[in-house]
Amino acid sequence: MPMEREAQGAALQGSQRVTTRVETHGEPKIGIEEFMSICERFGFSVDTLERIRAVVSEEDWGEGPFLANYYSGLPETKVQAFERAAREIFGVPYAMGLSSGTGALHAALVGAGVGPDTEVICAALGFFATASAVMLTGATPVFCDVDDSLHLDPTKLEALITPKTVAIAPTHVMGAVCDMGPIIEVAQRRGLKVIEDCAQACGATYRGAYVGTLGDYGCFSISAYKIVGGGEGGLLLAKSHELWERAAQLAEAGGLWRPDRFAPPRYAGELFPGTNYRMSELEAAVDVVQLRKMPDAVARFRRAKRAILDRLQTYREIQPQRSNDPDGDVGYTLRFFPRDVELSARIAADLRAAGVDAAARGPNAAPDWHSYAYMYPLQTRSAWPPPACPVCDDLFERMVTVSVNQWSTDDHCRRIADAMNAVFDKHCTRDDNARAWR
Repeated sequence: MPMEREAQGAALQGSQRVTTRVETHGEPKIGIEEFMSICERFGFSVDTLERIRAVVSEEDWGEGPFLANYYSGLPETKVQAFERAAREIFGVPYAMGLSSGTGALHAALVGAGVGPDTEVICAALGFFATASAVMLTGATPVFCDVDDSLHLDPTKLEALITPKTVAIAPTHVMGAVCDMGPIIEVAQRRGLKVIEDCAQACGATYRGAYVGTLGDYGCFSISAYKIVGGGEGGLLLAKSHELWERAAQLAEAGGLWRPDRFAPPRYAGELFPGTNYRMSELEAAVDVVQLRKMPDAVARFRRAKRAILDRLQTYREIQPQRSNDPDGDVGYTLRFFPRDVELSARIAADLRAAGVDAAARGPNAAPDWHSYAYMYPLQTRSAWPPPACPVCDDLFERMVTVSVNQWSTDDHCRRIADAMNAVFDKHCTRDDNARAWR
């Protein structure tokens, strides 16, 4: 277990102390200058930096901090605190901090038994990292088309399963959630693992349960680009101790996680070569705070999105994105599909002119690694190009995205909705029988 790390390797602990302990007069290996470098990265003014330096210079730094998750001498490192916060918030028994969401996906796939001459069913829409991680294991990604929720279509899974299929990797896209019930039903019936890619939907729920807790593994990107994160980090949730161990074997250099790390295998298949996806202490120091802020941030996003949606009119030429769980979506984006690409471009342009943060790909769009059709690094597989996913192709090109600000007041939400209605009225026809926004 992770907390047993502090009891490992007395000899190694001694060697680490040699690099940090000052036996004679000198300075700690890591001290004031390193701390000030972090303060500079936070963007403090010169005057503030000078005051900080003056204060910390009065401290006795002793040996200085040992900024690693192993052999720190602390009751709990920041990585361990981050993992504990994840277990508490998500209500799971096993969590692992990693260096990136891609690292979490790679570790989960290997943990699930994915490898050469196997296949993993991936969503046609979702960032390239999922399919890329599949290929890193030596396996082949098989793309499943989406439905009008923009998520993997469960009704198309069965036709894609072959004797080589090991797992399904649904992606929760841009703050919304997959229809996990039928996906898990198919997986259990066919003996497949489920690896949730939650990079874009940390804090989303499906039928009251957090995404990432429904499958065998949940993988999160904890980064500056996501709801939670300050730099580059990742999080893996595991359903069982065995699954946690297998993922840790890949992520922790082939065995550093073990109670007796250098011992022979305790059971068949325990040990295999691994890499290092360990989360850093400095990243964890930020992310443990970020993760604890997540529930409140998600609640603010949901409130703002609901306030906008409740005021929007319905239009014949506009199809709102269908939600698999309207109350469970994070709500940091609002998406809809105008009748054609040209109309999408006109609506998005007019929305921006009206002060609404909107975007559409338009008729001359550049490649985007969020769609399977543009994932050109996958061309190293002989199966390229993959079979067409026509629903994904159509909806991805027509999609208009409106960003939602969690700090928007009710008045601001009202003005956004009114501006959207005004633009829609210019280009479209109101229709009370058209699909509702919620």
